[in-house]
Amino acid sequence: MPELIALPGDDPVQVRDGIRRALDGGPAIGLGMLPAPGREVPEGTAAVIATSGSSGIPKQVVLSAAALRASAEATAARIGAGRWVLTLPAGYVAGLQALVRSALAGTEPVLLSGSFRPLVFADATLVHAAGADLYTSLVPAQLATLLDAADDPVVRSALRAYRAILVGGQSLPEAIRERAEAVGARVVRTYGSTETSGGCVYDGVPLDGVTVRQVEGELRVSGPVLADGYLGDDALTERVFVRDAHGIRWYRTGDLGLVDDGVVRVHGRADNVIVSGGINISLDRVERVVRGIPGLDRAVVIGVPDERWGEACAIVAPRGAALRRTEAEQLEQARHAVASEVGAHARPTRLIVVDELPVLASGKPDREQIRRAIADPR
Repeated sequence: MPELIALPGDDPVQVRDGIRRALDGGPAIGLGMLPAPGREVPEGTAAVIATSGSSGIPKQVVLSAAALRASAEATAARIGAGRWVLTLPAGYVAGLQALVRSALAGTEPVLLSGSFRPLVFADATLVHAAGADLYTSLVPAQLATLLDAADDPVVRSALRAYRAILVGGQSLPEAIRERAEAVGARVVRTYGSTETSGGCVYDGVPLDGVTVRQVEGELRVSGPVLADGYLGDDALTERVFVRDAHGIRWYRTGDLGLVDDGVVRVHGRADNVIVSGGINISLDRVERVVRGIPGLDRAVVIGVPDERWGEACAIVAPRGAALRRTEAEQLEQARHAVASEVGAHARPTRLIVVDELPVLASGKPDREQIRRAIADPR
């Protein structure tokens, strides 16, 4: 069996070189893992990515070269091939895929230096924009940061320079999508996970070769982009990757949703639910409604203890989100919107404004840290 070489996921040059070798049959790379000399992986493995995903449970996802290639090739068939600007950590699947897509397109990826900042992004973009088909992947918070700076003509020109900007990692608020469209950015909403080699559904439509279906409310995915499983955890692999009566292998996403006339609609995590007054409430669904309110498009909705109902929804919003009314008025608007779209039982009871929301290295909100901070405000 092939050997696994652990690499620091925060060094994009090492990851770029390592994944190129792995795609050509070289040693597999391990990202986000402690060095383990002599550790073996299944034949055909290109990368093993350590991730806690949405569940918070650490996992080591085994991705074959074939799966990474299938994902990259399906992406190229959908949006085109060219040069990718790496804005996300190379140790996460979205960042890794920017490197894989560049390798398969025969182009050199653009690697940003330092932390993500609008002018750094813009300068790196415009230096390489002439005569190139440019692509990038962002999380919603990064896109919002760029849009906040889009009054600067340099940033605005950079946003318009891309043939496609993939946005994933979490649900994209409609208000942010509309702002992006207004400045001329070509945004593609993506849905997927490390277990699907990254985004496998673009603007609600599965990539070629990918099938999504709903089983008892849960979305399941099949196709050549699926991971082989979890390194060293056969029991978890068997639970999450299942075969149907026809022998087709499916990934159980743990996400609630539906497939309507070929369009995938994701409602949220099956496990991101609280029970308030005996009624189950999807925090993801409430958050989606809240983020549609001007000034709350970066808010996070969490569950908090409630003396009357046991648990209730609370909104945590960054002060930089340009709250447009008093906090009481903003909360009342959110309560009205949630009551109309979800039900009165799901109305948030609190709006908590913070200087900034803690985020993970991937750019997603660090929900666990947010919960701890709210529970112990000291």
